[in-house]
Amino acid sequence: MAKVVVVTSGKGGVGKTTTTAGLGTALAQTGQNVVVVDFDVGLRNLDLVLGAERRVVFDFINVVQGVAKLQQALIRDKRIETLHLLPASQTRDKDALTDEGVARVIGELRSRFDWILCDSPAGIERGATLAMRHADVAVIVTNPEVSSVRDSDRIIGLLDAKTEKAERGEKMDKHILITRFDPNRAARGEMLNISDVLEILSLPLLGIIPESEDVLRASNIGTPVVLNNPASAAARAYLEAARRLMGEELNVTVPSEKRGLLNKLFGRRAA
Repeated sequence: MAKVVVVTSGKGGVGKTTTTAGLGTALAQTGQNVVVVDFDVGLRNLDLVLGAERRVVFDFINVVQGVAKLQQALIRDKRIETLHLLPASQTRDKDALTDEGVARVIGELRSRFDWILCDSPAGIERGATLAMRHADVAVIVTNPEVSSVRDSDRIIGLLDAKTEKAERGEKMDKHILITRFDPNRAARGEMLNISDVLEILSLPLLGIIPESEDVLRASNIGTPVVLNNPASAAARAYLEAARRLMGEELNVTVPSEKRGLLNKLFGRRAA
């Protein structure tokens, strides 16, 4: 049965698009049929991170408005045949997305794919609420900073109030993914440590993505880090997070500030 996952946050710049690409690619590498959907109308960065910007002809809004069929807008990844992209529009306003249109497209995607990952715009405006509305699972991306964690707490409230699951009285599975974690800065008190973040948000930990130049380099060349440098710490963290999303029980690890090794910290299940 298809799962719709919203990758969301309250704050911009925390790594939602990079995370959507990383998790989507990792899931597709296991043979799952995956589509990543860009809800960030007007900006459209997911195609850049996946290296597909020159292949965009039709977009999400074209499908919603009936200008193009879904199959015309879907872009198959050049490296993994089970990974597809539904890009956003750069020239339209977020108001062009309608509740009915989004519901219809998500319904059609459910019939074609195993996983549907929705890359949400930041904040609580219309694009973000539409991205989360049909989700079965939420991945809340946060940096270990007070402002980012506070905004993530607000998003948790929206997920519990403004989704189809909430309206049916059902509980949505929600997970925290911490990005840009630097153990040296955390040790100096310059950012929150992992236990602080989890205490504030009180949700299962899906993974910890360390601060890494590998992520930036991969994004700049249009290749997810899990493909560009699969041996890197960031790539391994995304691959393990994808496995947890699929239901595997794996210990979550945190980088050590002393030796650069991975010390087991949390053994809680994230799926």
